[in-house]
Amino acid sequence: MSRASVRRVPARRALPAAGALLGALALAGCSGSAAPAKAELSVSSSYMPRPVAADMAAGFLTITNRGGTADRLTSVRSDAAGDVTMHSTTGGMMREQTSFAIPAHGRLVFRSGGNHLMFEGLKHRPAEGQDVKLTLTFARSAPLTVEMPVKSATYNPATGH
Repeated sequence: MSRASVRRVPARRALPAAGALLGALALAGCSGSAAPAKAELSVSSSYMPRPVAADMAAGFLTITNRGGTADRLTSVRSDAAGDVTMHSTTGGMMREQTSFAIPAHGRLVFRSGGNHLMFEGLKHRPAEGQDVKLTLTFARSAPLTVEMPVKSATYNPATGH
């Protein structure tokens, strides 16, 4: 480009134009074109105490949601049992639940004395040291497969024994 074709714009006129352009770009970024927030689910602390009954066992785990959208656990399935049901325990009363909320940036905890899974109609009694495979199904997120280790019947996750 030759010097003759360069048009000089006074600084007092260029700054407002640049500001208007930056403002328009910022507004375009807020127009909803960004990807929507979603749940980001992971499972930890899963275990099954070694079953003492031949046909029934309990299961415990924690589902963590690091995402910005809540989700719901809607079902649990395992080839090790005829049925896996979800229960809450409040005031000593156990109730079967059809789903559990998993809050955005929160956790859903299944633990002894609280929310828990019941494996009913066990096809065989899992032994300590084995893993039980289960699939967690959610309202919005893709299913998660979990390998749940079988611990001693008296296992305490707080002490690891």
